[in-house]
Amino acid sequence: MQRSQRWRSFFSRDSLLTTLGHQVKILEKTYIIILVTASNKQEAEKLVQQLLKTKLIACANIVNSVSSIFHWSGKIEKTEEYLVLMKSRRELFEEITKAVKEMHSYEVPEILALPLVDGSKAYFEWMDSCLK
Repeated sequence: MQRSQRWRSFFSRDSLLTTLGHQVKILEKTYIIILVTASNKQEAEKLVQQLLKTKLIACANIVNSVSSIFHWSGKIEKTEEYLVLMKSRRELFEEITKAVKEMHSYEVPEILALPLVDGSKAYFEWMDSCLK
């Protein structure tokens, strides 16, 4: 099974209930937090501004200087990066991914989505008013 198929399968209603192992409240829409790392603050801000303009994200937080340690080209690398936390809906994730890849300086940018299983109704309504 391809990665995108596994991802979609995980977020299906039945899989989510099974995966969590107990009954959970299923939101009408699937809201997500997207994690992206950037090489510097300017790149992080550029990504966020473009995604806000196109209404793919409702908002973002830029976390200054996180230490990242990872495998790259057969070596263990360490670098300082900026972590961007973006709020959106699952249905927009593919467009967000495409936009980030087009703008990002990294060959393989980190673009990960985490599901939100619950939250403030007012906050989700606000998000919906900001998104396409």
